[in-house]
Amino acid sequence: MSEFLSVIDCGTNTFNLLIVEPGKGGDFRKIYNTRVSVRLGEGTINQGYIAPLPFQRGLAAIESFVSEIKRYKVSTVLAFATSAIRDATNGDEFVRLVYEKHGIKIQIIDGNREASLIAYGVMAAVNTKNKRSLIMDIGGGSTEFIIIEKEKLLWKHSFDLGAARLLERFKPSEPLLPEELEAIRAYLKLKLEPLIVEHSSLPCSELIGSSGAFDSVVEMIHGELEGEAFVENKTEYRIDLNNYERISKRVAASTLEERRHIKGLVAMRVDMIVISCLMIDFILQELKLPEFRVSTYSLKEGALVDYLQNKSLTFEQQ
Repeated sequence: MSEFLSVIDCGTNTFNLLIVEPGKGGDFRKIYNTRVSVRLGEGTINQGYIAPLPFQRGLAAIESFVSEIKRYKVSTVLAFATSAIRDATNGDEFVRLVYEKHGIKIQIIDGNREASLIAYGVMAAVNTKNKRSLIMDIGGGSTEFIIIEKEKLLWKHSFDLGAARLLERFKPSEPLLPEELEAIRAYLKLKLEPLIVEHSSLPCSELIGSSGAFDSVVEMIHGELEGEAFVENKTEYRIDLNNYERISKRVAASTLEERRHIKGLVAMRVDMIVISCLMIDFILQELKLPEFRVSTYSLKEGALVDYLQNKSLTFEQQ
């Protein structure tokens, strides 16, 4: 009987559960994959604590994941928490409660470790052997950038520039006003200066997007412009920049209600997709990146790669 392995990724906006069957040489086969919108940072992300309602949503998500872990008789659970929990004054309390009730030890990882795991996931999904690439992973609390070349990490940095943080900071109008757009772009240019400086000495030939917002880009291009469909077993997509620009402009010009009707945009991303697209626009334009790909693997797959190949992660036996 095969032993299953699972990863729980406790992100700022979304908690993810992935259950796999490990194979040979660090490979794995996905058995079950789900996500739950928890919005841990709702209303308080820039104040450094998790409010009671989001806190309970997070615990309920873990409860539902534990049910699936038991149903599949998972033998090993890897669990991680990122920006919202690591920056919250009550983040340790959340971790403690999960351990006391379910015996699952959530590792609170720093931004540097988060960036590494994201890179491992992307490199397992996308052929990066012949290019220098910039990986971008937009979270709710932080955004990670990694420069890779020939499957080597050259530079990485985690910025406290997640979509939820920016949305709360700027509270943009519906639709976005030109002056708000300029203010957000100016803020990004200021805060992302370390990336801009690094890129000037290590210029990349493409952007590789990872995680939820980029999945939505693929799905919107498919839904609205008849682009390639998003399917479970495909791990990378090449994005036509003209199609992306059309989608991005539509998102920026839309109200919340109008975005609910964009084909391919899931309900949990209708508010934050505006900020996410602005960030993608900024990177493509500021760094003059001529190509754009999306990886369907991110942190949770990277954690699997790291564990299966290196056994460097601690874990809890169920």
